[in-house]
Amino acid sequence: MAVYLGQKIPDMTVNTTQGPISFSQFKGKWVLLFSHPGDFTPVCTTEFMAFAEHYDEFKKLGVELIGLSVDSLFSHIAWLRDIKEKFGITIPFPVIADPNKEVAKEFNLMDEKVGATVRGVFIIDPNQVVRWMIYYPAETGRNIKEIIRVIKALQFNWDKKLATPVDWEPGDAGVKSAPGTMKDAEERLKEPGAERWYLTKVKA
Repeated sequence: MAVYLGQKIPDMTVNTTQGPISFSQFKGKWVLLFSHPGDFTPVCTTEFMAFAEHYDEFKKLGVELIGLSVDSLFSHIAWLRDIKEKFGITIPFPVIADPNKEVAKEFNLMDEKVGATVRGVFIIDPNQVVRWMIYYPAETGRNIKEIIRVIKALQFNWDKKLATPVDWEPGDAGVKSAPGTMKDAEERLKEPGAERWYLTKVKA
């Protein structure tokens, strides 16, 4: 059974470029799990270098990065060594080797037609619940800045218990959830920031 939005991830022990890890060891932390179609491919190489270049920013947000594909551990090691040798960039996060496709199938990341993982992203909260997921076609690279913006929005919701409106950026107002009764709707209109009974912005 595949993992979907709002579901808790299963505990799995996996082999990575930094040794075995278990998903349960990340409980209490934010995790960014992302898959790539294949080692030694052009789009994936640019993405891995970008994730590495933004690694300190992810760490400041308390986010652990974990890569994934169905390539072998030896393939991962050779690819990461090549990136360091040719581009001078060290990949600081673990990359899961999933040749048996167990993790890929659990997270619904397999493209069975080509036998490779799709370009997917999962943001997992400290309770190990999937809070955001997105898939990209193989030929389209991810936007790292947008992924970071979404992480900040999810953490804002986690800390402030407020949703974020369209194009939200850190420092912008959040929005309250809509009231569920006629009485609460009338009361909501009396609050500062209430543009409508169902739309109230709050600076937090």
